[in-house]
Amino acid sequence: MAKIAFILLCHKDPEAIIQQAEQLTAVGDCMAIHFDARAKPEAYQKIRAALDGNPNVTFAKKRIKCGWGEWSLVEATLHAVEAAVEAFPRCTHFYMLSGDCMAIKSARYAHEFLDAEDVDYIESFDFFESDWIKTGMKEERLIYRHWFNERTQKWLFYTSFELQKRFNLTREVPADLQIMIGSQWWCLRRRTIEWILDFTRKRPDVMRFFRTTWIPDETFFQTLVRHLVPETEIRARTLTFLMFSDYGMPVTFYNDHYEMLLNQDFLFARKISPGAKELKQKLGVLYANDEADFSISNEGRSLFRFLVDRGRNGRRFAPRFWETESSLGPERELLIVTCKKWHVAKRLLDKARQVTNIPMIEYVFDEESTTLPDLGGIQRSLAKRTRHRRAVVRLLFEYYETDRLVLCLDPSNIELMQDFFSDRSKTKMLEIECEFTDEYLIGHARRVGLAGERTTQETIDNLLPTIRGDVIFESDRIRDANFPATYRMRQKNSPEENAEPLSEFLDIPLDRAREIAETPYLFVD
Repeated sequence: MAKIAFILLCHKDPEAIIQQAEQLTAVGDCMAIHFDARAKPEAYQKIRAALDGNPNVTFAKKRIKCGWGEWSLVEATLHAVEAAVEAFPRCTHFYMLSGDCMAIKSARYAHEFLDAEDVDYIESFDFFESDWIKTGMKEERLIYRHWFNERTQKWLFYTSFELQKRFNLTREVPADLQIMIGSQWWCLRRRTIEWILDFTRKRPDVMRFFRTTWIPDETFFQTLVRHLVPETEIRARTLTFLMFSDYGMPVTFYNDHYEMLLNQDFLFARKISPGAKELKQKLGVLYANDEADFSISNEGRSLFRFLVDRGRNGRRFAPRFWETESSLGPERELLIVTCKKWHVAKRLLDKARQVTNIPMIEYVFDEESTTLPDLGGIQRSLAKRTRHRRAVVRLLFEYYETDRLVLCLDPSNIELMQDFFSDRSKTKMLEIECEFTDEYLIGHARRVGLAGERTTQETIDNLLPTIRGDVIFESDRIRDANFPATYRMRQKNSPEENAEPLSEFLDIPLDRAREIAETPYLFVD
């Protein structure tokens, strides 16, 4: 009889992790957990306190600071796998999960399914010949070295990439490997896992290669399984049901998807909405239900494609996907930075990205050229972003797979502030108070079209008090709104004085906040 060791990589929501571990191990299966080293220590301690007494749960001996697209995700997986192999000698299969996955079949069904064939389940397609990668980099993921995180160190990532292209600093793929690609949600037999771990110890050259590839969690295990396991013992599919839109956005499942999920020819599903309480409750008890019966129709993907095509052809009979949910979600925290001098806020965010692991977006509702991921077209214009502001922010939360997000707003955008503070999510705001010289205000007047190069000094002198008064009015209006959880940094304050509100706003230690507040030339125009 199959016995599964679940490999869980997670970084948030300790209560959900504890519940997930208890549900999946209650029937005799096991779990090895890697909890991101970037997460709050108290969250990890809470998980350990709840699960240390469970003999079917173990933890990675070394915790890694993980980042999307980095080798760190593979490294964390290997640490969790090593812990599972050592702790659970009777486990026959190792199943990769995330905190957004939930079982859509019972344990009895899953065990019988795995017993039916002595094979590994992993998407594994030829990297160069398949069309698995829909957009963006392809061979560049491999032939160039990627040392920086594309999401949190975007300038460094692309500058390094362009320099390597300019000087033709390419490298060869290891000659004896056929690089494969596929979903990171796999289920491998114990023998295969042991072969992979043995390979990692014997082939440091391969480890060095993958360490600087981009998004290696989609290629590392997929390549090694094909290299080590006979083709007849591989099923090139995942056992986790997941779908993506044409824009690369993961499809999220809600309460009304329960019956559809159970009918799919998969054992787990991803991603389950954090707000789908009813769905999570039903799926939570399903794994232990030996009496559950399943009728497999497997229509999920074709039904999704059918509905998408109807909408694209103008025959939409339901709201757009970004209109179906009006709240950001009570489990999420939106951190608003407001500053009239946009360059000051951007400098602050640049430094904060280096010090924290929180995704940070600049003036998304004020600046058309703000760099944004593809959110299904909703991000294409300022008017559209503003009209669907909660949907935009919710999609950004989902894109970055985070429950904390920083974004900038101009102080004039009081209506958006009021809207976000009225949401069920937790919202905090940091106002950066700057000093405004006459020279700066004159430049501002010219940038916004209130004055030109030939505007007379007399006109400018008459204009300056009005512009200065407008800036003061915007700040006063924010104060008068009495938003809760509002903090202020001031140009006239020392870095030590500014570190305290910054620490409370970002919920980070004071020394890290001081490092951000000490950013050179932060307030220089």
